[in-house]
Amino acid sequence: MDGQERGRRDAAPEARARQIIDAGLAAAGWIVQDRAEVNLHAGPGVAVRETPTATGPADYLLFLDGRACGVLEAKPEGTTLSGVVRQGDDYTRAAPARYPAWADPLPFVYVSTGAETLFQDARDPLARPRRVFALHRPETLRTMLAAGSSLRARLATLPPLDPTRLRPCQAEAIAGVEASLAQGRPRALVSMATGAGKTYTACALTHRLLSPPVRMGRVLFLVDRANLGTQAKREFDAFAPGGAGLLFREEFTVQHLQGSTIDPSASVVISTVQRLYSVLRGQPFDDEDDERGGFERAADDAERPVTYNPAIPPETFDLILVDECHRSIYGNWRQVLEYFDAFLVGLTATPGRHTLGFFQQNLVSQYPFERSVADGVNVDFEVWRVRTEVGERGGTIPAGFTVPHRDKETRRRRLAALDEDLPYTPGQLNRAVEVPNQIRTVLQAYRDALPTQLFPGRQEVPKTLIFCQSDSHAETVTEIAREVFGGDARFAQKITYRATGRSGQELIQDFRTDHLFRIATTVDMVATGTDIKPLEVVIFLRDVRSAQYFEQMRGRGARTILPTDLQRATPSAERKDRFIIVDAVGVTESVKTPTEPLERDRTLSLEALLERVAFGHTDEDTCATLAGRLARLERRLPDPARAELRQAAGGATLTDIARGLVDAADPVRIEARAREAGAATPDDEAAWDAAAEALRAEACRPLAANPALRRAILEAQRQTEIIVDELTADAVLSADFDLNRATEITERFGRFLAEEADQLAALAILYARPHAQRRLTYAMLQELRAAMARPPWLLDDKAVWACYRRLHAGQTRAPAGLLTDLVGLVRYAIGARAVLAPFAPDVNRNFELWLGREKKAGRDYTEAQMEWLRLMKDWVASNVELTLADLREASDFSSRGGTARARALFGAERLPALVDDLTDALVA
Repeated sequence: MDGQERGRRDAAPEARARQIIDAGLAAAGWIVQDRAEVNLHAGPGVAVRETPTATGPADYLLFLDGRACGVLEAKPEGTTLSGVVRQGDDYTRAAPARYPAWADPLPFVYVSTGAETLFQDARDPLARPRRVFALHRPETLRTMLAAGSSLRARLATLPPLDPTRLRPCQAEAIAGVEASLAQGRPRALVSMATGAGKTYTACALTHRLLSPPVRMGRVLFLVDRANLGTQAKREFDAFAPGGAGLLFREEFTVQHLQGSTIDPSASVVISTVQRLYSVLRGQPFDDEDDERGGFERAADDAERPVTYNPAIPPETFDLILVDECHRSIYGNWRQVLEYFDAFLVGLTATPGRHTLGFFQQNLVSQYPFERSVADGVNVDFEVWRVRTEVGERGGTIPAGFTVPHRDKETRRRRLAALDEDLPYTPGQLNRAVEVPNQIRTVLQAYRDALPTQLFPGRQEVPKTLIFCQSDSHAETVTEIAREVFGGDARFAQKITYRATGRSGQELIQDFRTDHLFRIATTVDMVATGTDIKPLEVVIFLRDVRSAQYFEQMRGRGARTILPTDLQRATPSAERKDRFIIVDAVGVTESVKTPTEPLERDRTLSLEALLERVAFGHTDEDTCATLAGRLARLERRLPDPARAELRQAAGGATLTDIARGLVDAADPVRIEARAREAGAATPDDEAAWDAAAEALRAEACRPLAANPALRRAILEAQRQTEIIVDELTADAVLSADFDLNRATEITERFGRFLAEEADQLAALAILYARPHAQRRLTYAMLQELRAAMARPPWLLDDKAVWACYRRLHAGQTRAPAGLLTDLVGLVRYAIGARAVLAPFAPDVNRNFELWLGREKKAGRDYTEAQMEWLRLMKDWVASNVELTLADLREASDFSSRGGTARARALFGAERLPALVDDLTDALVA
C-alpha cells in the first residue's frame, strides 16, 4: 500500500465525520460554507470550513452576525476528544488577528466526531469541556454573548441566601445546590424526607436562579406523573419570595406542559418525562400515560431514540429539577435528560445506589425522615399488624367445586369446576387467587378497632388509603369496603389509572377535601409525591420489596396538618400527631432491598427479550433486563404454572435462570474466567470482555437452546385470569400494635442518655452528677431536645413518650405537650420515677410539701400571697425555672403588677430568697 492510498484511507473516517457534522450544523441553524465561497451575510450563523489562522487552519470557524465567535474541530469517530480541545484553544487565540471577532480569544470551542461533541466556554471561571448533544444555535450564542458573562460565571456571584422564610432543611438544600452549581458540577442530588417541602425548596431555588445576578433562561421541573405537575404548578404560582412583593407567577411565566408546544415566554416548564419525550419526537401522546409513574409504565417494543429537534434544541433549559428522581432516571427515559445542555438537580426522599451513581455521588443535602419527625415537619407512625388465617397460611380450594374465574384486564367472569385441589400460598393472594373473605376479615378487624384501639372517640372513619395489588384487586376492595362500613359509592372510591367517570386528579382533590369520601383504594397512582394531608391511615394489602418504594408509599400519611384544616376533613379529630400503618401482609416485616435498575430497558417486551437471546444477543443490558422480568414472573405465577415451566426447563426454575444471568455479571466470576483463559491483570480489557461475554452466553443458553421453554414462558405470562375463592372462610389470628419499633426507639433513647449524660447539663442534673449545676433551666431542656434530634439519635421526645406508653401501658400517663415533659421522660427512663408522667404532677406534689414545711417554720400566707405562689408554681411547671426577671417581664405576672406587686406582698428583701427556695423545692 503506497503512502497516497494510506492517506486517503486515514482521511475517510474524518470525511464521514464531517458529513455528519455538516448535517448537524445545518440542523442547528448554521450555514456551512467553503472558504472560497464565503458569504458572512448569508445568515446570522455561518460556519466556514478550513479557515486559516496563525497556528494552522481551523476545521470550522464560526461566525455570528459577521464576527468570529468560536471554532469547531472535527475528528474521526472513536477519537478521544478531551485532548483536542487544546488544539481548538490555540485557534481561538490565533483567529482574532485575521478576522473580526467578538472577543480575543474567541470564547467558544467545539470538538466533535459527529457521534460525540464537546463544548467549552472560555469565559467560565473553570473553563473545561462538557458533552453536548449538538451545537448551540446561533441565536443561543448571541444570547450568551449579550449576557456579558457566562452562566457558570454568574452562578459564582450568587448573593448569600436569606433563610428567613425557609425551614433549616430547605435552606441547607438550596445552599448545597448553589455551591455545587458555583463549582460547575453538572449534577447534584438533594435527599429530603417526604413532606419536608421539596417543591417549595425548588420554587425558592428557581426564583433565585431566574433573578439577577444569574438570570437563567428557562428551568424544567420534571415530575413523575401529571397530578404531581398540577400540584407543582399551584405551588410555583403561589410562591411569594421574601421582600419581592410579587408572587412567582407575577414575575415569571410558569407552564404546565399539557400540549405539544413549549411556551417561548415560559421561564419554568413543568412536565412528565414521557410527555417531554413525545414533544421532542413530535409524536401524539396519550394523556392517560401522563398519570403513569416511573415504575408503572408498561413495557413495549418501541425504541425511544432521542434525536435533534430544532424547535426544542438542547439549550432549551439551563437547569432541570428532577422530582422523585429515583424513578425518572431509569431505562431509556434517562436519554431525555441527557439531551439537554443543562444542570441536573435530583430531588428525592429515597436515594438508592443507582440514583447516587447517576448524580455522580454529589449528595449536597440529606434530611432523613427521623429528623423530619424530630423537627415537627412530619408526624411519626405506628404499625397495627393484622394476621389472618388465610393471610398467614394460604388455603386450598377443593376439587369439584365450581368457582369464578375472572379476567384481570376486563373483569369478565366465567364459572368453571376445578379438576383437582388448588392450594395457594399467602404470596399468591390477589395475584393468582383472590379471597374476598380474607379482604373482608381484614377490613372488619380495622373497623372494629377504630373506636377502641386506633382512634378512640372518633365519630368518622379516618381518611384511609389502601394499597392494592392491581386495578382489579382495588375494584374488589372498594366494593367490600363499602359493604363492611355500610358506605355508599362516595364513601369508598378507587383512584387508579382506570378509574372511570372522573380523572385521577379530580379524585385525589376530592379525597383531600370531601368529608364523605373516607376510603380510597389505589395501586400506584397515589404512591409517590401526592400530598393528602388529612390522611391518617395507610393500609397495605400488598407487599413491597423495594425499600425506596415502600418509603414513598408510607410517606403518604406523614404530612402534618393544622388542627383546623384536619377538622374540616374529619370534624371529630382533635389533631394529627401520628398516622397508623395497618399491615395485613407483613410489608413492615419483609426484607427490603435497594431499588436497583435490574431492568435497564423497560421498552422491550418479554417476547422481544427472549427473541434477542435466541438470536445470540447476550449484551449486559439484555441479560440484566431479562433477569428482572423472569424473577418478577416467577413470583406472580401459581404453583401449577411454575411446575410446568420447571419441567420445560429440565428442572430449573425461572429464579435459577435469572440468578444465572445476574451471576454472569459478577466481577469475581469474570476475573476467575479471564484468569483461566490466561489474562494476567484487569488491564487486559479484551480478555476481561471475552470472559464476561462467555459467562453471559452460558447463562443465556437454557433459554437460547430451548424454544419450548421460551414458548412456555410467554404462555405463562399471558395467563390473565385470577381464580376467586368464595369458599374459604377467614379468621383473625391477631390484631395489635407492632411493638418492635417502639422497643427500638426506647432502646435508642436509653443509649442516648447513657452516652450523653456527662455532656448535657440537663442530664447531668437529672442524673444527680456531682459536677452538675445546681438548677435546671429552660435553655438546658432546649439543648437536650436539640441533641436528641441530631444524628445519630434522631429522636423526638413526643415519639419516645408514645413508645413507652405502648410498651408500658399501666405505668404511663398522657404528656402535657410542654417542653418540661422531658423532665418526666428522662426520670422515668433512668429509673428515678416508677410512672411516666408529665412534670406538672411532681411540681404540684412538691408545692404541697413545701407549703407544709413553711407552715412548720411558722410562715403562713394570706390568700393574696397564695394566689401569687400558685402562679409561680404553674410557671415552674411549664418552664422548669423562675427568676426575678420572669416576675418583671412575663405577662402572667406583669399583668398583675409584676415585681413591684411581688415585693409588696413578700417584702423586697425576702422575695429573691423565696423565688430561689420555691424553685429548688418544686423541681426536686
